[in-house]
Amino acid sequence: MLETGCWKLDAGNWKLETGFKLPSLHFKFQSTTFNGFEWTLFIMVKRSFFGLAKPQFRYESLNGKPFEPEKISTPDRVTLFLKRPFAPNPLVRTGDKVKTGQKLSFYEDGDEYVISSVTGTVSSISPYMGDFGKSYTAVSIDVAGEEETDEQFGTAAEEPTLEKIKAFLDFTPGAPRMDALLDADKPIKTIVVCGIDRDLLIATNQYVVKSRVEAINNGISLLKKLSGVAHIMIAMPRALMKEAGSIGGAAGVELRAIDAGYPASLPKMMMKELLGKVVPEGKTCEDMGVCFLNAEAVASVGSAFKNRKIPVTKTLTLIKKDMTKVLVETRIGTPISDIFNTCDVSLDQGDRIIIGGPMTGSAVYSDDYPVQPDTDAIMVQANEDVSPVSDYPCINCGECVRICPAKIQVSMLVRFCEAGEYEDAADLYDLYSCIECGLCSFVCVSGMPVFQYIRLAKYELDRVRIAEAEEEATENA
Repeated sequence: MLETGCWKLDAGNWKLETGFKLPSLHFKFQSTTFNGFEWTLFIMVKRSFFGLAKPQFRYESLNGKPFEPEKISTPDRVTLFLKRPFAPNPLVRTGDKVKTGQKLSFYEDGDEYVISSVTGTVSSISPYMGDFGKSYTAVSIDVAGEEETDEQFGTAAEEPTLEKIKAFLDFTPGAPRMDALLDADKPIKTIVVCGIDRDLLIATNQYVVKSRVEAINNGISLLKKLSGVAHIMIAMPRALMKEAGSIGGAAGVELRAIDAGYPASLPKMMMKELLGKVVPEGKTCEDMGVCFLNAEAVASVGSAFKNRKIPVTKTLTLIKKDMTKVLVETRIGTPISDIFNTCDVSLDQGDRIIIGGPMTGSAVYSDDYPVQPDTDAIMVQANEDVSPVSDYPCINCGECVRICPAKIQVSMLVRFCEAGEYEDAADLYDLYSCIECGLCSFVCVSGMPVFQYIRLAKYELDRVRIAEAEEEATENA
């Protein structure tokens, strides 16, 4: 069975089995090219322990003409994750035939579904445990020789609505979630289309902005019309602004440049820098009337309704052990081992596979892990570059406090998180003000998994609140 995640439940206690930090290297400015693009690379220059300057992280930007990503052949089997726990007697059974683009709903008491990215036969339906003990249903499909496209969406696409986007396109590349736009209690006034990825070293959404302009424009026009939101903003690196003249041609679409310094592309940072709004502790961007969608999600919406066909091919960035990068296109559900084989990536004992980028990605235990709709990057870290996680106590150096973009007293917050005092962490030291950039873990002299402690604390508090809400609903029933 596939297994992933940084935290495991062991004898009633959470145990950190994997973690990720960038190797403690000294980087410098450099320019390089690959696959026809010029990459301007600004990576961290780490300061000395007693220096006053903060470490500098800068996003990479793509310059030059678009190119064709490495195309991965359709695998023999795909695996799709349904976002709900496995239960007996699902509506879809092992042995059922499915078509490409077919919507597969498994349980009558929920609206969760997956979209088959291939034509074939369902070979297994099993439980799967992800990060923080979250339970999913893993659906494996053996690929048939001849592909056949399902027509259900083609008929529904004749009259687009937000409800149809939610009903058919949640599981498409970029994962375009419409929940915020459909929530009447929290009206959305601004949609921000992100033309840059949230983590470092990733170029997926920048490539989409450069290469899929028509699909993005179609998606923006549809979302604007269907949602009634008048203000659409497209955020992208300043280096791409001169090439973005044809993006967002509809009236009311505003182009804004994002600062090159990490973590400027995280939603709460963009709220502050682009919209002049500070998200209060415990609130979300949606609570303040702003919905964030990445460029690939918007392009999926645009291409789906134009072509009357659900897209099933995901674009992602592969970051190799030597830090070279390749953009690839592959079917959703493809095992990442197929990507490694095509791109000549070999794994040695102790190497680490990261889903996502270096600052906020999560380690997985097997190269059988499949590409999912929101998989924007896969990073492979050599064994000798893995920074070990330590249980050495905080030495009060203040590095985490100085670098925190949210100005949190991280050194005190992590003490409560480490001790499992999650409510005090939230009440006394601004747990929910954390924007989850991962900078605190990078600079921690003691090697503490600060970022992971904070994520775990938020997860545990949310889990308790959900349980209390369910218990209250049961008592009132």
